[in-house]
Amino acid sequence: MHAEIVTTGTELLLGVITDTNSTYIANQFRDIGLNLYYITSAGDNQERVAGVLDAALNRSDVIITTGGLGPTVDDVTREAVAQATHRALVSDPTLERSIEDFFQRRGYTMTDNNRRQARIPEGAIPIENPVGTAPCFIVEDERGVIISLPGVPREMKYLMSHIVVPYLCEKFDLGQVIKARTLRTCGIGESSLDARIADLEEGSNPTIGLAAHPGQSDIRITAKADNPELADAMIAEMERQVRERVGEYIFGVDDDTLAQTIIDLLSKKNLTIAVGEVNTWGMISGALEQADPQGITFFGGWVLANQHRWTLGHDHTLSKDNKQEGLRLAHMVRNLSSADVGLAVVNNGIGDTYMVAVSDDEVRERTMPFRAYESHAQTWVTSLALDLVRRMCLGLPQHG
Repeated sequence: MHAEIVTTGTELLLGVITDTNSTYIANQFRDIGLNLYYITSAGDNQERVAGVLDAALNRSDVIITTGGLGPTVDDVTREAVAQATHRALVSDPTLERSIEDFFQRRGYTMTDNNRRQARIPEGAIPIENPVGTAPCFIVEDERGVIISLPGVPREMKYLMSHIVVPYLCEKFDLGQVIKARTLRTCGIGESSLDARIADLEEGSNPTIGLAAHPGQSDIRITAKADNPELADAMIAEMERQVRERVGEYIFGVDDDTLAQTIIDLLSKKNLTIAVGEVNTWGMISGALEQADPQGITFFGGWVLANQHRWTLGHDHTLSKDNKQEGLRLAHMVRNLSSADVGLAVVNNGIGDTYMVAVSDDEVRERTMPFRAYESHAQTWVTSLALDLVRRMCLGLPQHG
């Protein structure tokens, strides 16, 4: 069986607010082993919401709606659910009393428009809301189950964990769990990853999915099992196979960042780093400073515009050779800061981007056809430059 989420509210479609409710609900589904196949957003229009719900009932076993249960005329979820399930709206005395009690406890008088919040589709199971004024309901239709929750995240989360999850587990005898682990990679594109692990992506449980981001790609492993321990074991075995093929590109898992990985690797080796970057918007220095705000490992960054790159107390004739200037800058910031590693990235706006990491023992360098002043290019440059340091620390080949 599977589920879907329908979020309502024109403000979602206008980009005024971000839909965080779906993320929370998806995590709850994952924890009880309920597959989530669709997430849809609809504006505050009864006909459109009813149409979305009708389509959802034709393809899903469980539908969770959020939003549209308030007292105003643009709160249309009650009416839309009634329309989609061919039911009349009726007032529920228990819900009406709970709304009155909510206002009385806070010293307010309930207005008539709040009374419409007690109207639910005929035959629905009422759900009192002890943390808000919007009561909820469950409609058990012959095509599937619709559970309508408030759009206010605090209220939705309370009702989801205290009412909805226990209801779903009991009604559908849900005993399985779904767990996921994300492997973070750098220095390799999504298509290259796919070419190396394509056969593993064809499995049904665990499953593997790829997600590309500027400068890095993610490998997500998801497993469904009868208990968390078994799911973890399934994920671990699949991760082992993935690492056998692309392990040198994997810098972390789940919430790990590349900059934090670099700081941790350098720290373990008792090494420090300084950065010089030209026409990169300071993205490398900013990432390292965020990972090491105390400056224990990151000794500082020189963020330079092309025409002012050499105002570091060392005047010389400017070269158009990015490699020559990059090596000079790497040694310069290393000497100025007394850091163990000097990392430099140079793009003078007319040639390829040159990046180099210099230490006492070695020089790691890379040239890429990225131009300055392009935001996606800067993100890629940041990732590849930090990857030079990662490979240096781990003794990996210079490039994958």
